[in-house]
Amino acid sequence: MTTYAIGDIQGCYHAFQALLARIVFNPKTDQLWLVGDLVNRGSGSLEVLRWCVAHQNSLRVVLGNHDLHTLVVAAGFVKAKRGDTLDALLQAEDAPVLLDWLRHQHLAYRENDFLMVHAGLLPQWTAEQAMRYAAEVEAALQGPDYLIFLENMYGNQPHMWHDDLTGLDRLRVITNAMTRLRVCTKQGEMEFNFKGELQDIPQGYMPWFDVPKRASQEINVVFGHWSALGLQQRNNVYALDTGCLWGGQLTAMNLETKAITQVASHPLDKSMKINKHEPD
Repeated sequence: MTTYAIGDIQGCYHAFQALLARIVFNPKTDQLWLVGDLVNRGSGSLEVLRWCVAHQNSLRVVLGNHDLHTLVVAAGFVKAKRGDTLDALLQAEDAPVLLDWLRHQHLAYRENDFLMVHAGLLPQWTAEQAMRYAAEVEAALQGPDYLIFLENMYGNQPHMWHDDLTGLDRLRVITNAMTRLRVCTKQGEMEFNFKGELQDIPQGYMPWFDVPKRASQEINVVFGHWSALGLQQRNNVYALDTGCLWGGQLTAMNLETKAITQVASHPLDKSMKINKHEPD
């Protein structure tokens, strides 16, 4: 059995299928780890989710900000953004089944010495703490009152972690860190507007994974979300969002060997709606 981790798909169904063919993925013997943002901005969100549900026994999935946004839009709490490409998914006859499956995925997933999350971990969190905090959000999202969580999920405050946080504030910080984080201060204060390259990080901030004495530095962290960062394989950090949606590549990493396989973006995955400068 081979385990592959794949970066942000974002509805790029044709590139996704090309990548699966290139790694010769066998759902009977292999396993895929998908780092979140399965849907939105590309033209094939419906097809991606249908494939995932059909092959769910071979998948480990964490939720990204676009996946959660899709659930919020489907619930009617916010309107779709200008760059969203969710109409086909939301109007599909099997949308309730697909969205219910999406809602029941992990916020973080750990197996052996690898931890997968969509965006990042706050510097105070050990791997064990991160998994416990992710489970709190998963319980809220999968429970009978999940609509309360979705209705109150959006917001940038609180913007840093405190052990005594409770209720929706606590869940929002955990969710924001794991699905939106790119940079923070040494103290873990999160900044959500920046989405550029390393040399352009605002003064006083740094990549979450470069914070000195980060509590989770002993475990291998696999993540996506930061397309401008590009492929990174260093210091137990593996960033796999290589901007397929924006004309880059879709990336798979063999977790056993760390070998990288990539395919180019596919023209059929592009939507006239998408704008690289749309906010996350």
